[in-house]
Amino acid sequence: MELRGKRVLVCDCEKTMPLDGAKLSKACRAAGAEDELEINTQLCRAQLGNFQRAVLGEQPVLVACTQEAPLFAELAAEDNPEAELGFFNIRELAGWSKDAKKATPKMAALIAAASVELEPSGTVAMVSEGTCLVYGKDERALEAAEQLKGKLDVTLLLSEAAELLPPRRMEVPVFKGRITSAQGHLGAFAVNVDGYAAAQPSSRAGFVFEDPRNGAYSECDLIVDLTGGTPLFPAHERRDGYFRPDPGDPIAVQKALFEAADYVGEFEKPRYVRYDPDICAHSRSRKTGCTRCLDLCPTSAIRSVGDTVEFDPHVCAGCGQCAAACPTGAATYALPGPNSLLEKLKVLLEGYDAAGGARPVLLVHDGRHGEELLHLMARLGRGLPANVLPLAVNETTQLGIDFFSAAFAYGASQVAVLIDPKKRDELGGIAGSVGLIETLLDGLGYGGGRVQLIDDADPDAVEAQLWELRRLDGPPAGRFLPLGGKRTRTMLGLRHLRDEAPEPQDILPLAKGAPFGAVKLDTEGCTLCLACVGACPTGALMDAEERPWLGFTEEACVQCGLCRSTCPEQVISLEPRLNFTDEARGAVTLNQEEPFNCVRCGKPFGVERSIERVAEQLAGRHSMFLEGNRIERIMMCEDCRVVTEMEDENTPLKGPAPPRPRTTEDYLRERESGQGGDGPDSGTLH
Repeated sequence: MELRGKRVLVCDCEKTMPLDGAKLSKACRAAGAEDELEINTQLCRAQLGNFQRAVLGEQPVLVACTQEAPLFAELAAEDNPEAELGFFNIRELAGWSKDAKKATPKMAALIAAASVELEPSGTVAMVSEGTCLVYGKDERALEAAEQLKGKLDVTLLLSEAAELLPPRRMEVPVFKGRITSAQGHLGAFAVNVDGYAAAQPSSRAGFVFEDPRNGAYSECDLIVDLTGGTPLFPAHERRDGYFRPDPGDPIAVQKALFEAADYVGEFEKPRYVRYDPDICAHSRSRKTGCTRCLDLCPTSAIRSVGDTVEFDPHVCAGCGQCAAACPTGAATYALPGPNSLLEKLKVLLEGYDAAGGARPVLLVHDGRHGEELLHLMARLGRGLPANVLPLAVNETTQLGIDFFSAAFAYGASQVAVLIDPKKRDELGGIAGSVGLIETLLDGLGYGGGRVQLIDDADPDAVEAQLWELRRLDGPPAGRFLPLGGKRTRTMLGLRHLRDEAPEPQDILPLAKGAPFGAVKLDTEGCTLCLACVGACPTGALMDAEERPWLGFTEEACVQCGLCRSTCPEQVISLEPRLNFTDEARGAVTLNQEEPFNCVRCGKPFGVERSIERVAEQLAGRHSMFLEGNRIERIMMCEDCRVVTEMEDENTPLKGPAPPRPRTTEDYLRERESGQGGDGPDSGTLH
């Protein structure tokens, strides 16, 4: 079968999946396939020739089997090294289920989604030369250092060394000291040490050290921390190159040492986040606005650098909380890019609907914890219900409001998210997105409770929760394309949900901190200084060149508060809400005034009310404006003020008239009149 230009191979795994070839072919054609689907029975064994013939063609090949992917990849490398291969799973996700006979629409949807090309992510390079710091306090640290010395360039730093017998051969440099701070990543760690001292070679029954000094600095590629104390880094388990096993667990220690020994050479990791500083709402002119990414990053990979923030891709562990919470889309998750992920989501739900599926529940999971749970549920339990459509992402914590709005707008009746229990402390970003979408769905009449966060590690418990989900009707599926930035994608989904809502509303009030809302202005106190326009990072506030005017586009406002904190008159307030009316899409007037016309040339400038107020306050009161006619300069444009000042005989800016420069004509005239001489200063031209 051909789908989106790819040859798709499906196998019923020795008839362990009840695949109806005719029904599945019909469902796949509804989902976009161009021809009939052939069902293999033993593609990885007796029918291996079908796969080999497929890879000899010019089309990319998609195989509905992940278990035997290594075998298929090995054969393809022999038969056609240029072949493009992809693998997806319908067995554990649909075929091995109590509901397998009802899962034909789901299988068609999974096949269609597998054909979507995902946008590739960039990579970040790291280089380790094998310089390793072992940090500990007893003989276990010494043993670890000696074990690693054959593969790494090891230095041992002891925070304590009481009654530690020196080794017979000092093959590892030994120092004493306490690490006060550490920063960096694999290949580029740096530590500061107090109480730093080298072991004396004359140490006998115990280590004796030289005089200690504070503030020592050292660099290394790897750190093995066996102190058992406070970790040197936040979210330490996600810091590449930093190993911190429990020193009381010999198995954990040996596992860490075995892994550390291989960290020599060049390594690549994905560049998880793309950042656009031009639309960042962090700060303007030293006024702080949005700090969501800084507050949520568990590894401290983000830092403030003035009006924007800076991401360290080497430290970033890819949790995606910053992208989930970013109101403007300045930070976007790049593994894969958001548009291609939403395209896959769209194809999955549309394929299910076209194949006759009903009430789809979207199950979002990661490729580690989630896939393992689904694997165990399929092999040992009931598997997934036929209406539960799994979608794998890199990290479930990456999901933002744009994803949830699209999921429901494309027809999902509910969304369940499998969370690794180890990441319960990293739910800030997704929790905010879930709270917002639940508020919006409830406000539009769909009812709450449509998003479930499941953070259980027991496959039986997860399975029970999925089978016990209420059967809810979802909104009619929208057909819009996932295009544009985060705000555009989000509003495309939300406007569709509003149009199909049981209780459509024009304006929904939201909680403080929501990334949607209006700016309210006290026009009596506003002087139209337009400082707020310069501070607005999204262009929601704007001015006009030809007149004193302040406009506002509500759909562009992210409620960062920079306008409020920048306003010198403190006349701006924020109103969190979501406005679905057409008025929110265009500019509305917040304040406008008549311009003041220059009393000398008539040129419009400034604000009439402000100029008159300033003139009234200064006339006859300020030393510079005691004379009646001088106050008129306040009422002149910038050009006329200069001209008038220079025309004033008493101006301090006006000095003696400069001497007139002598020209050739002057010299010729003097010579003709006989006044000139022939000397060097006579003006005679030579």
